[in-house]
Amino acid sequence: QVHLVESGGGLVQAGGSLRLSCAASGRPLGRNRMGWFRQAPGKAREFVAAMTYNRMDYADSVKGRFTISRDTAKNTLYLQMNNLKPEDTAVYSCAAREWDSSYRFTGDYDYWGQGTQVTVSS
Repeated sequence: QVHLVESGGGLVQAGGSLRLSCAASGRPLGRNRMGWFRQAPGKAREFVAAMTYNRMDYADSVKGRFTISRDTAKNTLYLQMNNLKPEDTAVYSCAAREWDSSYRFTGDYDYWGQGTQVTVSS
């Protein structure tokens, strides 16, 4: 079993930055099979960013503004979010998957954190 806990959310003005963290515990995860998703009010959960065994990938809406990274020693996943926009307002969740194939869909992931709220004011 893998337990994920996010932190770092909050209220920020448009153009500001936040760094989200996701601390993983329990069974060690091999390679970089982790990602970030978000869910805005009244909308479905959507892909934000993911790490695979050989690269990172991002949703078009955040490309160039968000950066996903991982500190293996701390077993922590990060999402650095710069130049935030009001449309980035959502609950952000980290997730981990057992297989390193598809990674852009919620069904690809086996473990989820509880989420952290990010609110961007205009």
